Amino acid sequence: MRFDDLQSWLRWQETLHPRTIKLGLERSAAVWSRLQRDPVAFPVITIAGTNGKGSCAAMLESIYRAAGYRTACYTSPHLLRYNERIRLNGQEIRDATLCAAFVRVDRARGASTLTYFEFGTLAALDLFVRAQPDVAILEVGMGGRLDAVNILDPDVAVVTTIGMDHTAWLGDTPDQIAAEKSGIFRPHRPAVVGHRAPSGALLERSETLGCDLFVLGRDFDWEDEGSSWRWLGPELVRTGLPAPALRGIFQRDNAATVLMTVACLNPRLPVAIPHLSLGLQRTHLPGRFQIVPGAVTWLLDVAHNAQAAAALAANLRAFDCPGRMHAVLGVLQDKDPQAIAEPLAGQVDAWYLGPSADPRALPTAELRAGLEGLAAERDLHGCEDITEALRTAASRARAGDCILAFGSFTTVEAALRYIHGAAAS
Repeated sequence: MRFDDLQSWLRWQETLHPRTIKLGLERSAAVWSRLQRDPVAFPVITIAGTNGKGSCAAMLESIYRAAGYRTACYTSPHLLRYNERIRLNGQEIRDATLCAAFVRVDRARGASTLTYFEFGTLAALDLFVRAQPDVAILEVGMGGRLDAVNILDPDVAVVTTIGMDHTAWLGDTPDQIAAEKSGIFRPHRPAVVGHRAPSGALLERSETLGCDLFVLGRDFDWEDEGSSWRWLGPELVRTGLPAPALRGIFQRDNAATVLMTVACLNPRLPVAIPHLSLGLQRTHLPGRFQIVPGAVTWLLDVAHNAQAAAALAANLRAFDCPGRMHAVLGVLQDKDPQAIAEPLAGQVDAWYLGPSADPRALPTAELRAGLEGLAAERDLHGCEDITEALRTAASRARAGDCILAFGSFTTVEAALRYIHGAAAS
């Protein structure tokens, strides 16, 4: 064994490949062929998209668990612990089990210099094959066509909303980005699109492959029923469904997409209506308009692009904050801070800016430059780092105020650690 603890493995994996992000399936596929020679025996759901991937994965996992199925779920990135990325039957993988998988990947890779994401993805898939679940749910890390999870053929491919993000790797037009995400489609297999105005590239790809395509607003949809809602699918209606536990009206679109996905697999994995309802109600996903109540209410959201920020702004409009709204913002260098902050400008009273510990975090000066014109100078507080930004916001907030921490997963991670530390002191 190269290392005997998880953190040493992860630090080494960060240095193994000269580039942090290197899209392509050649390295992963070659190592996988040495790890596992037989096709996987369980159905696979692969989820791509700009926003909503994590929400859909969490809902699917919750629904199938409510129905009594053994689940495997792979998502990224994590908030507090790497183990969050790999779950079996809803439980995070243990350090020792994960390290054993890393050993197997390390032995199988030979001289291949895998990226951090590729190494972790191969370990997750190896663990899933050994566990033989009833269903595996895989969230794409970036794009789809060249993402490491795409070495497995999905039985159902899901594409959620598509927006402008990761343009340096995926292309700078909606059609180019959609084409990358449609790379998870497989010939003559179901493809579910949870976007009401899908790109022509998605439609063309599905037609070329002969996919059974289901598009939100065209082939399936949802309608409000007051305290409940109904799902309208092809020749099928589900009524009296409870609101998803995840907050936001846009989560109904995600839930409708999930129910269409479940319907596609129903011949192999039947799910009764009570289990659909229970799964929607039990879904838990930190960092998606997460509310931490107290004298000062904390609101945590991983929104890190313009599309997600617009959804966050809609959630804020529906949320009652009796006092002032303080926003702590930290984003990564490949993001546009103005595009992320602009949808919320009219709802925020004071901004606190700072980089997280992530080496890719945008420096304070560039954050401040991005927000010029969106807030008065007196309302912009540039801080040395995200922890100082959180501390400054907390010191200025009064009872009845709210603190919103958003802009990246690492910003929310820092906020969770700060809140937990403050509660313990």
